[in-house]
Amino acid sequence: MVTLNIHHKTSYRFYQPVTLWPHRLLLRPRESRELRLISSDVAVTPAAALSWAQDVCGNTIATANFYAMSDHLVIDSTATIELDAAAWPVFPISSSAIFYPFRYEEDEIADLGALAVPQYPDPMGQLQAWARAVVWCNPTETLLLLKDLSAGVSTQIGYQSRETEGTQTPTQTLDRRLGSCRDLAVLFAEAARMLGFGARIVSGYLYNPNQQSVGSNGAGSTHAWAEVYVPGAGWITFDPTNRSIGGFNLIPVAVGRDIHLIMPVTGSFLGMTNAFQGMSVEVRVTP
Repeated sequence: MVTLNIHHKTSYRFYQPVTLWPHRLLLRPRESRELRLISSDVAVTPAAALSWAQDVCGNTIATANFYAMSDHLVIDSTATIELDAAAWPVFPISSSAIFYPFRYEEDEIADLGALAVPQYPDPMGQLQAWARAVVWCNPTETLLLLKDLSAGVSTQIGYQSRETEGTQTPTQTLDRRLGSCRDLAVLFAEAARMLGFGARIVSGYLYNPNQQSVGSNGAGSTHAWAEVYVPGAGWITFDPTNRSIGGFNLIPVAVGRDIHLIMPVTGSFLGMTNAFQGMSVEVRVTP
């Protein structure tokens, strides 16, 4: 078990005061059997009224409503957690799902819903062909197949840090052979769905004290990965950026069927077309 402090600061600067519309904040870590939330706080400058709610996936959302115009916006989130995830987890997969292909139970199919349906078009069948190429034999071990799929992403797609907004489609990532952590997570999840699995995208933080993981310039950073639902084991964590399985160094904040639904900070403003000056993001994950 490790106790971690998380500091996530997002700053926006404007050349003149603007009207800040409501902002949606996904910053509170998700509690689970492996993660205990000790404390969490969000401070917003200029002053704002924060209202809290849970979305359909159980993510905790804060909505910031502002009182006055401002030439800056700072969202400062701090949290302390206890992380107790095994570095080499053992997954109790149901006997009915040990080998692929298998069929989910009817209740599981109903509950997975959109999480088992591809979210991006694949008109030429490029992604489907790429995913199918990972299946060496039929039947094959389910966990081995998913490990091969994650390894296929990490070995065939080069990692590239990208600060620009948006996410590449899976076919764009396959064409470019380069992508950020969010691009690789989306590619993995979509490929898993092509093979009949239920999958979801996860946003959160990467704890990287030894600088051995890709995707962090310091001890921590924001990060994106994926989870696949396997009967018996439940949601299994895969980080294709680092070719890892399990969440021993991952701190989940939000889950969803697509990455655009779980961005840490989203919002808009009303002002002159040239009002926006810039933004910066600082993340520290420390013991």
